[in-house]
Amino acid sequence: MTSDSLELKQTNIENGATYEQSGVDIAAGDALIEAIKPAVSKTSQAGVMGNLGGFGALFDVKAAGFKDPILVSGTDGVGTKLLIAIETGLCDHIGFDLVGMCVNDLIVQGAKPLFFLDYFATGKLDIKQAQRVITGISTACEQCGCALIGGETAEMPGMYHNDHYDLAGFSVGAVERNALLPQNIVPGNKIIGLTSNGAHSNGYSLIRSIVKSQNLAWDDIAPFDPDQFLGEALLTPTKLYVEPVIKLHNAGLLHGAAHITGGGIIGNLPRILPKGTIATIDGESWPMPPVFSWLAHAGNVKTEEMLKVFNCGIGMILIVSDVAAVNELLNDTDTEAYVIGHIAANDDPNSDPVVEFSDLPDFTFVPEEE
Repeated sequence: MTSDSLELKQTNIENGATYEQSGVDIAAGDALIEAIKPAVSKTSQAGVMGNLGGFGALFDVKAAGFKDPILVSGTDGVGTKLLIAIETGLCDHIGFDLVGMCVNDLIVQGAKPLFFLDYFATGKLDIKQAQRVITGISTACEQCGCALIGGETAEMPGMYHNDHYDLAGFSVGAVERNALLPQNIVPGNKIIGLTSNGAHSNGYSLIRSIVKSQNLAWDDIAPFDPDQFLGEALLTPTKLYVEPVIKLHNAGLLHGAAHITGGGIIGNLPRILPKGTIATIDGESWPMPPVFSWLAHAGNVKTEEMLKVFNCGIGMILIVSDVAAVNELLNDTDTEAYVIGHIAANDDPNSDPVVEFSDLPDFTFVPEEE
């Protein structure tokens, strides 16, 4: 036994062991709650009951305007994109990602996001770091009309490496019983793609592997965007689709919607299609963001793999019958949309739904001229 451990043991005997000596600072957790209250208060919505810091978060769905609601819930994280935020110190938007990944899953079932809870876990609580992360969560909640009504901050020494932390999010929304999506998807419906602004929060293990293979650092200029550092560009926050999707749904213009996350269009679109249908996609019908062209080029990633891992420029898919009416409503938002395909009938009406590409996307990478 070392002299240091003997001294600590003697101190514990004389003064009593404390939680803080074991690495947990309760005062820091209390200080964090006070620090985030101004940002959290901006997310308050009709239906919120109680204050931040209670044992449980309360929400009155009736007060939010619903008559016969179905609750829709979801939970998610941000994957290994979090490691880039940790390694670069750029953590202001990673909480925004967390909200986006959760609420974008709710809206595809027609649900308006009502409230959100977060889980932030770390080995040693850095109040400023945690405040930046949770402020990002609050900002996203505010933008999509979702109340941040609770959460958990866990300080667990020995569980995480120095300066590392983890995030998880939980969201709940509501939709009137007769308005659940998908509904009435039939052959002849059109497929509209809402553009993404990057990889969102999927495929980052492959992205990090490609970056490492190219011997690039996070503070190098991004090969696909000379106006940003690589880490900064790859941390572009997940786009929120709540406003356009709920607006279209309230207007009765949606038959279905699919959040294009891990698995890409191929893996996510069939989840909302009825048996006996084929989604035919024109892969050349939307512009390919340079980040995906660079990833395909630098990593020698085949087109089929790109389509299975990444959103490849389409973050949300809508199934509609009236394209003109949809475009008219989208003109009032900042949403960029393209007609990218249609729904067709399979010869076998009992067959599982599938996605086919009439033309594959072009991932040709053209480096910026120096």
